[in-house]
Amino acid sequence: MPPEIRVVPRFAAEPSQEQLPYGRWAERLQAELLEACLRIDPGETEDLGDLGEIAWHPDRTWHGRTYVPATAHTSSGLEVFGHVSYARGEADSEPSAFHAVADATSETAEANPDWTIDLCDEVVGAWRGEDGKVAAMTLVWGRPLMAGGAVVTGELADLAVDQCVLVDGRFTLLAPDDYRGDTLDVKLFSDRGAELARESLYEDE
Repeated sequence: MPPEIRVVPRFAAEPSQEQLPYGRWAERLQAELLEACLRIDPGETEDLGDLGEIAWHPDRTWHGRTYVPATAHTSSGLEVFGHVSYARGEADSEPSAFHAVADATSETAEANPDWTIDLCDEVVGAWRGEDGKVAAMTLVWGRPLMAGGAVVTGELADLAVDQCVLVDGRFTLLAPDDYRGDTLDVKLFSDRGAELARESLYEDE
């Protein structure tokens, strides 16, 4: 095979290993997320209001930490988005070193009927490549806003760098972004491999 044109990490994160959170585990993650919501700067948004039901997304593990993203609507019409991460040692060890981040936005899918995929993202690390160029390792989660999808991919210059099978209509990716002038596109495919939709992480695209 010829040499690779783009040397970039592909499928760096472990596929989802757990079911979507429920029961006591969901309550534990919710407590962490609610604490992160208290740290949202009130000067950056309206009154959050009361948090509605939390929609958990598939977990992804990278560099020894597992990330569980979430979204929730609030009584004031905003959407809270964030994730809870934790470290896990041996197979039977308890999760530890919990950390959560959260933010809120008024830019919801309901207010943007032209969207085809509802996306949230957060940079969780970096990968240094050739000539000192750095890729932003980015956690991306969301849900398609159209029927018929089965798999979501993250693509950098049309090179697939991650993918996730939809779970209850939700997905999570962990992929390099903003590397050597290329930015990440999120694409939705049917179970037969037909592309149904694509969205960029960047509004001006």
